[in-house]
Amino acid sequence: MTTVPRAELTGTYALDPAHTQIGFVARHAMVTKVRGSFREFEGTAQIDGAEPERSSVTVTIKAASIDTSNEQRDEHLRTNDFLDAPAHPDITFSSTGVRVLENDKVEVAGDLTIKGTTRSVTIPFSFQGSATDPMGNTRAGFEGSVEISRKDYGVTWNAPLEGGGVLVGDKVVLEFDVSAIKQS
Repeated sequence: MTTVPRAELTGTYALDPAHTQIGFVARHAMVTKVRGSFREFEGTAQIDGAEPERSSVTVTIKAASIDTSNEQRDEHLRTNDFLDAPAHPDITFSSTGVRVLENDKVEVAGDLTIKGTTRSVTIPFSFQGSATDPMGNTRAGFEGSVEISRKDYGVTWNAPLEGGGVLVGDKVVLEFDVSAIKQS
């Protein structure tokens, strides 16, 4: 596996929406999980391969692009009960620091804003490698995930279940499978 830091990774990268997945997993009815993703987003990374701590990342996700493969549920998730997409169209992440854990692992700390509430999160990422694609683009791949409390972001809607418990779990795992294309 290719290791980080790598001086040749240095540059400005843009997320490739056709090959990047920003998803989530949440507990439903206390017995199963619902998975979904966001279809519209953009992001950039300034990578310093020699000094990864100087790198930075920004991502903007369109809240209304949420997709769980169930239109009725997706429409509910867009309302004020959950993301309130009309009033808060963007979910954003802006890094505040990067720390190298191992050769191929980093932690990206930053401010995550959902539904107008900003909290600090730290997302561990694994470097998956870099390659030149058939069109001549230099690509870098990263995978990461972090668990958040949706209540921390003012997303508190729920419904009690007849036998006890609630319909929607508080913990949500955000998952990132990133392919970024070097711009310069």
